[in-house]
Amino acid sequence: MSKSNTFESDLLLLVFNNTNIALIGDATGLRGSTTVGSLFVALHTADPGEAGTQTTSEATYTSYARVAAARTAGVWTVTGTAPTQVAPVAAINFPACTAGTNTITHFSIGTDTSGAGKVLYKGAVTPNISVSAGVTPQLTTASTVTED
Repeated sequence: MSKSNTFESDLLLLVFNNTNIALIGDATGLRGSTTVGSLFVALHTADPGEAGTQTTSEATYTSYARVAAARTAGVWTVTGTAPTQVAPVAAINFPACTAGTNTITHFSIGTDTSGAGKVLYKGAVTPNISVSAGVTPQLTTASTVTED
């Protein structure tokens, strides 16, 4: 069973912009967090899949780390209906590679700064990013995830 277009947008706004969803349960609805907090963006060398975690096929180049992204409209843009999409407001830059190589094919947005965090959303990186020494991977504002 699918969600309505309005609820899909509301859900993305709650997760990415910490915006309340009114009238679920009572008039105050599903409330955002009292503190905005962050989501953590990870890079992957293959699709982590629906059963995967943030460590599934995660990038391994030397100096790689997940990037924290605040749950605000200043960091994430939620647009459209059918499908509703979310994208970064500005490029998300990862640490530059100091050694090793990876081919980045996917990214995920999850709950933990490290370890087997929960993947909330994932998407393909197009074109793929070939990482080697001196390369600074980045996700552009064209990197989107869809709720549909």
